[in-house]
Amino acid sequence: MNVQEAEIYIVDQFRRKLPDTLYYHGLHHTLDVTNAALHLANLEGITDPESLDLLRTAALYHDTGFMETYHGHEEVGCRIARKALPRFGYNADQIDIICGMIMATQIPQSPKTHLEKIICDADLDYLGRADFEQIAESLYRELKVRDMVTDVDSWNAVQKTFISCHSYWTESARRLREIPKQERLKTLL
Repeated sequence: MNVQEAEIYIVDQFRRKLPDTLYYHGLHHTLDVTNAALHLANLEGITDPESLDLLRTAALYHDTGFMETYHGHEEVGCRIARKALPRFGYNADQIDIICGMIMATQIPQSPKTHLEKIICDADLDYLGRADFEQIAESLYRELKVRDMVTDVDSWNAVQKTFISCHSYWTESARRLREIPKQERLKTLL
């Protein structure tokens, strides 16, 4: 498995193919999720190099489907991963694990394995971070340009519902992010 080459490839693809109106789901989000996933993996005691490589790869590829579609991007992302990753030395079992992590991030999240729980928490890590407002604003702009929200009031209603129903999957994410997330929710009520 050559994770570095797989990363170079997909970062180049993102730069060339992602729509300019992905204010939230841009390359910056992918890199943020990758960093958050590896940080949570460390806190969760994941030390196996192969598991860390698979997690990193899944984080890097989890939103690749946005290069082709907005809705159902996870399935497209798995197709892209299945096509691209063999050239970087990934075998079928490793790609299945990566696709399991990619699919687990689909809302509503449904992780089954520890690595799937970690990537799900990393994908929504911002909900309990100090940069929540800035990141939420970028998602609002992305949804507004797609006519998925009409105004700030409707957006705040979506956020209230989403955050109220959201739960982190790992103990580390709950410890790091749950209290700040609940504080954010209070500002939206």
